[in-house]
Amino acid sequence: MKICEEWVVSQPKMYITPGGFAALKEEFRQLLHVARPQVTKEVSEAAAQGDRSENAEYIYGKRRLAEIDRRLRFLGKRLDILQVINPALTKDKTRVFFGATVVAENLDTGEPQSFELVGADETDAKLGRISISSPVGQALLSKRVGDVVTVLVPKGELELCILSINYPSE
Repeated sequence: MKICEEWVVSQPKMYITPGGFAALKEEFRQLLHVARPQVTKEVSEAAAQGDRSENAEYIYGKRRLAEIDRRLRFLGKRLDILQVINPALTKDKTRVFFGATVVAENLDTGEPQSFELVGADETDAKLGRISISSPVGQALLSKRVGDVVTVLVPKGELELCILSINYPSE
């Protein structure tokens, strides 16, 4: 059965910063050229010891090798669909777009919060790096200093007033 090209759904591009892309490429390189050969060597040595069915080193090594291969496949596919966007090249720096760091006042507590809008592969809540597709990220998109946004979060509604918008320098 021949598949028509219209039926093939291509995945949309996902955004990532140059630093995030470099980190994923480095992880791929490290797994492929360092971790995998090392684990392969350990599995070979464990296999040479004899009975593999009760050899914990062999069993663990095979599992670890499978995990590495799974992660390599994921990263290989992911790197192909990622679109690198350099936030420093954003033309309109008065509005919130991908890569912006936004300082916003929580109107309930009066506390300032900092958010850096990044791709899904770069999120880190402890560092204030949130996904551009998260509810807060979506609410902040295209807003300006002084705008108030209301976001539905698990704890209820969150009201934020944008205090500043910053982009990395070139």
